[in-house]
Amino acid sequence: MNRDTLIGFVLIALVLIGFSWYNQPSEEQIEAARKQDSIAAAIKENAAKKQQAEAAARKAKAEQAAKGDSTALFFQALNGSAQDVVLKNDKVELTLSTKGGTISKAVIKDFLNVDNSKNEVILFDEKTQQMNFMLAGKSENIITQDLYFTPSNITDNTVTMTAQAANGGSIVLAYTLGQDYFLHFTLQANGLSGAFAPNYKNVDIEWNDLVYQQEKGFTFENRYTSVTYKKNNSGTDELSETSEKIDEQIEEQLDWVAFKNQFFSAALISKDNFAANALLTSIPQEKGSGYLKQMGAKLKTAFDPTGVTPSEFEMYLGPNDFRLIKEVEQQSTFGKDLDLEQLVNLGWWLVRWINRWFTIYVFDWLTSWGFSMGIVLILITLLLKVITFPMVKKSYMSSAKMRVLKPKLEEATKQYDKPEDQMKKQQEMMSLYAKYGVSPLGGCLPMLIQFPIWMAMFFFVPNAIQLRRESFLWIDDLSTYDPIVEWGTNIWGIGDHLSLTCILFCVANVLYSYMTMRQQKDQMVGQQAEQMKMMQWMMYLMPVMFFFMFNDYSSGLNFYYFISLFFSAAIMWTLRKTTNDEKLLAILEAKYQENKNNPTKKTSGLAARLEAMQKQAEELQRQRQQQQKRK
Repeated sequence: MNRDTLIGFVLIALVLIGFSWYNQPSEEQIEAARKQDSIAAAIKENAAKKQQAEAAARKAKAEQAAKGDSTALFFQALNGSAQDVVLKNDKVELTLSTKGGTISKAVIKDFLNVDNSKNEVILFDEKTQQMNFMLAGKSENIITQDLYFTPSNITDNTVTMTAQAANGGSIVLAYTLGQDYFLHFTLQANGLSGAFAPNYKNVDIEWNDLVYQQEKGFTFENRYTSVTYKKNNSGTDELSETSEKIDEQIEEQLDWVAFKNQFFSAALISKDNFAANALLTSIPQEKGSGYLKQMGAKLKTAFDPTGVTPSEFEMYLGPNDFRLIKEVEQQSTFGKDLDLEQLVNLGWWLVRWINRWFTIYVFDWLTSWGFSMGIVLILITLLLKVITFPMVKKSYMSSAKMRVLKPKLEEATKQYDKPEDQMKKQQEMMSLYAKYGVSPLGGCLPMLIQFPIWMAMFFFVPNAIQLRRESFLWIDDLSTYDPIVEWGTNIWGIGDHLSLTCILFCVANVLYSYMTMRQQKDQMVGQQAEQMKMMQWMMYLMPVMFFFMFNDYSSGLNFYYFISLFFSAAIMWTLRKTTNDEKLLAILEAKYQENKNNPTKKTSGLAARLEAMQKQAEELQRQRQQQQKRK
């Protein structure tokens, strides 16, 4: 890595830090924002209460009107008592209520809850989740949420919910639970074709869920909680994880919509797609509320009022496990490429490709040997270091060559100390590097190759459900932060704790930066060395910035970065100790003599470009001098 690359990284860090500092609000702004937030929260709360009250009033009015009108189509179905029917297998337990005929509670088995008290996760229940099907009739609307259904065909994995109409017709919801996390169900109207307009072809669906917090780290889990959807014949997308979105319109048709948190998801799939212009909602909740986001979806899909063809749906209710989802997805009967595995955030395209075709396979292979997850992270790190070692060694040797040539370069370029001679100095240095067979850019390629790997692990580790509730050494849970100190109030930029693995990562980063700067200093010539001294303190700002970024991240990710830096430092130290500078200089001198004896060899690469730039600059200077003489 040369001086320009180093300056680039420093500038990036300074821009990020400066941007953060510039955007840091003043005390007055903080107080004003606090008041504004309080006002906004009060307005939001009042609006929500008003909306609930209006909805309850409308519902009560509709129910009262129906009760008073014995001629109402579903007069009998508006009265009854709610009962629960449970569908279950080894993976999930789903509770369906006869009031509304839909799922009221979903429990995922064999995963510890947020306080580790039960080996089950409540994905949602009747307090947080509602699904409602609405049919617009000629004279009255049919709203499944208002109806009492009669259960039949009850087994551990099947149930049929029927709401009987006065004319002998019915609304039927039929459910079949698969062997894993897949639920198939249909909506069908029997004997009701006369209740709808001839051109009526769509059913409206309202699905809402106040998503439970499932993990210890609210902020971190919230970052991976979103309303995610897949466009028909296209890719997936999601609403913003941080900002409030209410009735965000999606113009394309959708294959599915999912309410996703960090490790678990509920996805609703339509066989006939959800119509264009679906409205999706995501409202972040306050820390300490026990909830992450209020999510909602207003959807439309095909409906046959004659009852010949039922509206078909599927739901995935389970963990965000890439391989598991790929397998379970095969249970779908819709014949679509659902891409439900996109619920697992593996990063943008290049990073996702690395995780999809390398990291997951290596992770699964190491896990199959029975190693603890901490050991698996160490072994993955070690494997990556072994793979990248040839490039790292090449990078180090490039720097070592520049280091042993430093005295010769200083002697050869000492006459170019004036500011106007810097181009000539660079040209002379590049020419000497070329004669000695040294590439100043040789140290950059390994960094460029390793950066996507670092980013791949940045996405993979926090989303690896296998790390959830896994302990290692002092770490209780590799999927969240490992606090050594906690306090009740939130401090800007830090939060309410100090994470030990984050501190270790940042300290290791400081030490590694010190080692690399020493290496860079040993190969700098003239003013470059002086500039390096001025930049040294700046390089220490990067670990400080990392601390503010990663203090709330998963301990598994911080532990991986700490181990990675440890191995990198060990490799650098070993290479330095095993490199014989005298032998290396002798090799370079031999190369120099070889090139000296072959004067016809043309300059290439960076040296050639600098030479061309120098000639162009000299030509421009000559032209300016001629113009001045004419004046």
